[in-house]
Amino acid sequence: MNAQTRSHEVIVIGAGAAGCFGAIRAAEAGARVTVLESGRMPLRKVKISGGGRCNVTHACFDPAQLIQNYPRGNKELRGPFHHFQPRDTVAWFQERGVDIKTEADGRMFPVSNTSATIIDCLLGEMNRLGVQVQYGVRLTDIRRTSDGQLELELADGNRMLTKACLLATGSLVQSSLPDTLQALGHRMVAPVPSLFSFKIPGPELKDLAGVSVPEATVRLPGSKMQQSGPMLITHTGLSGPAILKLSAWAARRLHESNYHFPVHIQWVPGSFDEIRQSFETMRREHPKKRVDNLGPLSVPKRLWQRFVDMAGAGSYIWSQLPAHCRDRLIELMYRQELQVQGKSTHKEEFVTCGGVSLKDVNFRTMESRRCPGLYFAGETLDLDGVTGGFNFQAAWTTGYLAGSAMAQ
Repeated sequence: MNAQTRSHEVIVIGAGAAGCFGAIRAAEAGARVTVLESGRMPLRKVKISGGGRCNVTHACFDPAQLIQNYPRGNKELRGPFHHFQPRDTVAWFQERGVDIKTEADGRMFPVSNTSATIIDCLLGEMNRLGVQVQYGVRLTDIRRTSDGQLELELADGNRMLTKACLLATGSLVQSSLPDTLQALGHRMVAPVPSLFSFKIPGPELKDLAGVSVPEATVRLPGSKMQQSGPMLITHTGLSGPAILKLSAWAARRLHESNYHFPVHIQWVPGSFDEIRQSFETMRREHPKKRVDNLGPLSVPKRLWQRFVDMAGAGSYIWSQLPAHCRDRLIELMYRQELQVQGKSTHKEEFVTCGGVSLKDVNFRTMESRRCPGLYFAGETLDLDGVTGGFNFQAAWTTGYLAGSAMAQ
């Protein structure tokens, strides 16, 4: 062994959520662990997630239901979630003095409402367990040695030997590692954005930024893809859970369209007939009210006035609303077609699908089926969840399983 090659028991590449959790678990089980982080600080995504509050996980405690929130990896994660799921995540943090609360939509945050609480807990555990963290260290290559170890080549020319290495670098979008992993026999799935807002530059939403609806449905015409939930009009288009969920499930389809595609928006819940009936109720109960001053089904006032303008119905009272204006208003509420021309990605929402093929990983241990001793966790894999704490849960779970296996 030359002077530039050091031997380590367990090495973790990446000090994000999955890497740190895997390192802690391996150290808890008795392993000597070194974490290599290419940046200058750990847990960057934890810090900014949830608007700086850290959406730790989601209050969904049935693995069969939990996996339905993962566009990619749902089948593979079912077994792992029987070993470590949101209930276990909450218990893990609470045992270390971090209380977790559940919000109305199921998202779970530290009671402190600051991501610093989660970061301090994780770093404190790593320090207590003697996990060594080296910053500014970039991995450039991985090779198997003749005696079955892994030799890691670093950008500074140094090398490390280990029998167990966890790759938890996060997205591989700007990484050189896919070539290395392919050389080791892994199949790679090209990464593309998975959680993003829709840019809609047309006049339909102009000057409506800030308007939100509690229960909308967004559909992709010509497909069965649709998602429901809160939706927000932004300065550039549409965002909110309904949009983000659709962007995740349709990530590859939308990438192939170069993010230029039509969407149909249903702004209120209910069937077409139920929405139509609400107009009859308005005509019957508010016949003398001006249509532009009073709308049905709690449509936000600014949005309703835009619909009224588009339908040419502003000068009518409800009892005199012409059928063609009524039909246009119903159509706008039930199926307004908008043209998406691009995407907007916010830091706290940024997730990619793609990475190491799930077929190349043993999900009981997170070990590679192609390269013994190499493990994967988190977003390095071709798995991702919708917004709401699901991506962090996948990181905690896969990190936990990898750490447990590596320590053995």
